[in-house]
Amino acid sequence: MVASLISPDNLDRNERIHLISRVGGPTLRRPVVLPSFAALNAAASTDSAVPVRWLTTAPVTPAGASPVRSLYVHVPFCAHKCEYCAFYSAPPSGDVVNRYVAAVVRELELVAPDCRPETVFFGGGTPSLLTLKQWETILRAMERLNLLGAAEWTVECNPATVSADKAKLLRDFGVNRISMGVQSLDEQLLERLGRIHTREQVFRSFDTLRAAGFDNVNVDLMFAIPGQTMAHWQRTLDEALALGSEHLSSYEVIYEEDTPLFAQLKAGEFDVDEDLACDLYDALIDRSAAAGFRQYEIANFARDRRGNDQGSMTHDQESKAGELVLGNSSLDLPTFACRHNVGYWRGLDSYGLGPSASEYVRGLRAKNWSNTTLYCEQLEKGRRAKELAEALAPEARAGELAAFGLRMNRGWGFSEFTERTGFDLRSGWPAEMAELIRCGWAAETGDRFHLTRTGLRFADAAAERFLRPDSA
Repeated sequence: MVASLISPDNLDRNERIHLISRVGGPTLRRPVVLPSFAALNAAASTDSAVPVRWLTTAPVTPAGASPVRSLYVHVPFCAHKCEYCAFYSAPPSGDVVNRYVAAVVRELELVAPDCRPETVFFGGGTPSLLTLKQWETILRAMERLNLLGAAEWTVECNPATVSADKAKLLRDFGVNRISMGVQSLDEQLLERLGRIHTREQVFRSFDTLRAAGFDNVNVDLMFAIPGQTMAHWQRTLDEALALGSEHLSSYEVIYEEDTPLFAQLKAGEFDVDEDLACDLYDALIDRSAAAGFRQYEIANFARDRRGNDQGSMTHDQESKAGELVLGNSSLDLPTFACRHNVGYWRGLDSYGLGPSASEYVRGLRAKNWSNTTLYCEQLEKGRRAKELAEALAPEARAGELAAFGLRMNRGWGFSEFTERTGFDLRSGWPAEMAELIRCGWAAETGDRFHLTRTGLRFADAAAERFLRPDSA
């Protein structure tokens, strides 16, 4: 039996499927107050996979285990909250941001003994809002803690907050991938979304990043924006693809509670056109393929050569990139696929630092408080700021991994799934697989099971079929 380490109530089925649909890694959403550590220790079974003390204290790599090779850091500050955004963020002020930076350094110190990152991702929020001094404080701490040198290191940037000095500093310390939140190249739609940048800033920032030596850049777009037409989308795609980035990600607008767009939708200010959304997604797939991108996940596309034919990785470089988070598995990824996110979709361990960050390490999934002040207070006391944690039963975890992995075009190889989870996909979920194949959403191709093009469009609904109750 694997003991549940949270909570009065675990995530219900709807929350777990919402977890599957979010961008990036797993996200725990319910704000449950963590019981006292004494109570947790008393409640946890003696054969629990992970000691409860891992929730807040500095972890030690268990005997025979390897350090965690993936690190996510959440920077929660935004100059302006976008109309669609449900992620935790807060407006920046000098004292709060400096206090946050000191707390992140302390959290880095706590996890560093068990972390040798081969992929690093600074997300937000808007990481590029941090000043040069604040960035240098974090980067110097990572240098001191032997956390530099990741083969893939991504920082998210808003085009309005990119500068030559900041780009150079990041590149000098080893950041080698930028994800730029473009969303649209139509001025009216940018305003509709509440974005602070202009289309011209996108082009200037892209040139600034190239001049600083960044030869792996992701352009992040959104479609099905209220008021967006196919003509809008085609123009944005044409201009975005012409930039020559190595990676493209594009997500459909999701209307989540507690966002202005959700309130406007409920008030009847606009309607959602599902047929148009499907057409926009089809255009995305077709236009990106024609421009030399390979789709490898629902919303992610990457090249095998650098943008604008600037050359390609050598075979050794590509092999090393593939080994970062995938072990001996062969997934036929594009050269410039985001290995950090692939790690999430294949269920690999990753530390999550910063307010609201989630992590999964050796069977324990945990989440930091979505409150910057409380986060800082806990780190100032020398402990990690954990709001909640849980250890799923093996079959429940296997079902989640099935769902995560089906986000990728390749789906799951049967032997790979068994190696990752200890369960056989064919014998554990035969009815679910058959149902998806029958309705044209999935296919069994040789030694693997994967969603079709239609199935990828409805991946959340497909994924839900694989979830299992979290019971002993």
